[in-house]
Amino acid sequence: MEKNEAIIGVRAALVSVVVRGTVEEAEVSLAELERLLDTAGGITVFKMMQNKEAPDVRTYLGSGKVAELAFYCARNEVALVVFDCELSPSQIRNLEEALGGEVRVIDRSMLILDIFALHAASGEGKLQVELAQLKYTAPRLMGRGTELSRLGGGIGTRGPGESQLETDRRHLQRRVRMLEEALAEMAENRRTQRVARDRSGHARVAIVGYTNAGKSTLLNYLTDAGILAENKLFATLDPTTRKCLLPGGETILLTDTVGFIRNLPHHLIHAFRSTLDEAVHADLLLILVDASDPEAGAQIEVTEELLRDLGAGDKPVLYVFNKCDLGAALPGVAHGREDVLYISAATGQGVDRLLSRIEEKLHADSRRVTFLIPNAKQGLLSSLYRNATVENVEYGAEAVTVTAIVDARTYGPLREYDTNPPRRSLCGE
Repeated sequence: MEKNEAIIGVRAALVSVVVRGTVEEAEVSLAELERLLDTAGGITVFKMMQNKEAPDVRTYLGSGKVAELAFYCARNEVALVVFDCELSPSQIRNLEEALGGEVRVIDRSMLILDIFALHAASGEGKLQVELAQLKYTAPRLMGRGTELSRLGGGIGTRGPGESQLETDRRHLQRRVRMLEEALAEMAENRRTQRVARDRSGHARVAIVGYTNAGKSTLLNYLTDAGILAENKLFATLDPTTRKCLLPGGETILLTDTVGFIRNLPHHLIHAFRSTLDEAVHADLLLILVDASDPEAGAQIEVTEELLRDLGAGDKPVLYVFNKCDLGAALPGVAHGREDVLYISAATGQGVDRLLSRIEEKLHADSRRVTFLIPNAKQGLLSSLYRNATVENVEYGAEAVTVTAIVDARTYGPLREYDTNPPRRSLCGE
């Protein structure tokens, strides 16, 4: 999807109010907001920050700062102001009136929505973005009369849902229901595909992590997936799954997922739930970290928190510090964490070791077992294909001989058919 020519080069101001936390934390978040604006096609003209015990109910900023903001916007020909927070509909309206009516005001969530609209490529991705836009943006635009006609001409208004915002509330509600039904059907199709992948017996590994950590680059290096990999935030939205061969000859399914970011709007998490579920259903998570980023520690915390919110907090994990070719890795961040590796997805440095560790991690409690299953019990084969790695099958007159790599959970029901059972089971009994 190409950028809308109308928004390229738009001059913008970034605003932050330090209510809780430190000025240093606010500066880091504001710097990230600048990168988001750059990804959306805008240009940061100036930044403004205010320390305040509590946000102003009417304008979030204090009245003096609003006047100062209006002065600098006029002086620097600023057409857009982006707040590094979440604004209410009335705050947006009051701010735009205070800024003279010619300057648009959006918040962090609206900017992220705009970027999602820019990068959504699949049909499901576009519907997910539209649903999130309608649920979040539409209430903030209701009641602004003819001003709705400005939609589609700037950052924070782009995307497949923009024309719907010009309709009445009931039409929007109908559209939301239609989108939810369509996405529910797509989610069911995705579940069906997942079940089919389960039957293949291939282990599933998901690459997760902060946006721009290099997830797509790693998938491309390992599988020649050929997906877009740019030095931009949220360059990839749609999950991509490819087969990947491990050193021992086993094939796994490797999935690239949408990147995480601090203060990711909850409505976006909900809208993209079906695609984020790829992490929930994975057998192993690769938490990819930009080792050259001074904020790597905070980014790991954001990733871990979002994984917990998704219900994937207890998954087996490998911490993979990427971009080591760009500078020294951050040993303090890795300190105390198990299963840490250092790689460069761009050059391939350390990737062989990563593949070996994936293999070891997937089979940490597994071993190769040969089962002799009576022909009358051949239905048990489906369990092996679904939950284990089947290496060889030989059909005999009275029984089937199956060699497979199994974990303790899969081994239990098949213990009696093991041709060489251990003195103690895989469960440690």
